[in-house]
Amino acid sequence: MEIIPAIDLLDGACVRLHQGDYDQVTRFSDDPVAQALSWQSQGAKRLHLVDLDGAKRGEPANDAAVRAIANALDIPVQLGGGVRSIERAEDLLNCGLERVILGTVAIEQPDLVQVLAERYPGSVVVGIDANNGKVATRGWLEQSDVLATDLARRFSDSGIAAIITTDIATDGTLAGPNLDALREMAQASSVPVIASGGIGCMADLLSLLPLEDQGVSGVIVGRALYDGRIDLAEAIGAIGDDRLQDITCGSTDLA
Repeated sequence: MEIIPAIDLLDGACVRLHQGDYDQVTRFSDDPVAQALSWQSQGAKRLHLVDLDGAKRGEPANDAAVRAIANALDIPVQLGGGVRSIERAEDLLNCGLERVILGTVAIEQPDLVQVLAERYPGSVVVGIDANNGKVATRGWLEQSDVLATDLARRFSDSGIAAIITTDIATDGTLAGPNLDALREMAQASSVPVIASGGIGCMADLLSLLPLEDQGVSGVIVGRALYDGRIDLAEAIGAIGDDRLQDITCGSTDLA
C-alpha cells in the first residue's frame, strides 16, 4: 500500500486545516520545497499537494510553490484544489505534475473529467470529499445531495487513474480513518481508491491493510507526519510494497 505525504498550501506555506475549516489553521512550515524534499529523502514515492487557496476561490494562488516543488523533486507529484477547467489541468500537467485531482468539477462538469481522462491517460484523479456520506465541493464550503458512492460509480469506467476519498469529519483530527466509509467507496469503485483523513498513528495505517484486497491502494497522510506521530520511513516499511508482514488475511477484525 502506498503512503503519500501531503503538503497543503495556504498563502505559500505548509498548513493543515481541522475538518476543512479555514478558521482552524495550523502552520507547519514556510518552506514547502524543503518540506517536499524532506518527504522524498525519507522514502516517499509520491507527493500529494493541495492548493487550499485555489480550492476556496477557484483560482490558482500557490503556483510558484507548486512549480518549485515539481522542479525540485524526482518523485511524481499530484495536486488538487481549484482545478476546474481543461486549461488549468493542462497547465499543471505541462509544468511537471504527474496527476491532477478534480473535485468540484466532478459534480458540476462531469464531462470535463471524461475529456481529460481520455486526453491524459493515467493523469486524472477524482477527489471525492464526503461529509456524512454526501459530497462537499468548493473547498468543502458547499454541501451537495450527491452520495459519495454514487459519484464513485459514475466515474468507475471513465478511465481515471484513481479516486481519492476524504472523510471530512475525521480530516485533520488524528482520530482514525472511517473504515466503513472506505469499504463502501472501494466496493462502489472499479478503480483504485486512495484513503485520506484521520490517520493519527501506525495502528491506523495497519487498520487499512484488510481493505487492500478490496481496492484501497494507498493512503494520504498529513498532520500525523508533521506532528511526529508517524515516522514516514517506518510506515513505508510497515505497510508498503516491501513489507514483511501481510495481515490482509486473518486480521479482518482490524477493519
